Amino acid sequence: MVLHDERMQILNMISSGQITAEEGAKLLSALKASSKESGEEDSTPARWFRVRVTDLKTGKVKVNVNIPMALVNVGIKMGARFVPNAKETDLEKLAEAMRSGAQGKVVDVEDDESEERVEVFVE
Repeated sequence: MVLHDERMQILNMISSGQITAEEGAKLLSALKASSKESGEEDSTPARWFRVRVTDLKTGKVKVNVNIPMALVNVGIKMGARFVPNAKETDLEKLAEAMRSGAQGKVVDVEDDESEERVEVFVE
């Protein structure tokens, strides 16, 4: 049942425009490969990689994306295009920390120039 829920989450992200159909296809492929590698179809509890971008002036959430942890590598590579100044090694360190069991808020950055706050959670 967990894989079904994760598939539905990806399809909802596509339909709401959070990701493109091509990105969704990559996520679905990675999800399928991950379940085959682990040998567990529906027995693992869902863990999520959450990214939230908030407008500092209004406090309004501009972006709220939830990606299953099984797809974190694909998600980080997709997300890298939104952070052009991030070094790939920094993103790899973040991915490795999450794979090794880091939980809670792993990134909390405020950009005064664009007046945005970016928070990344692993739950």
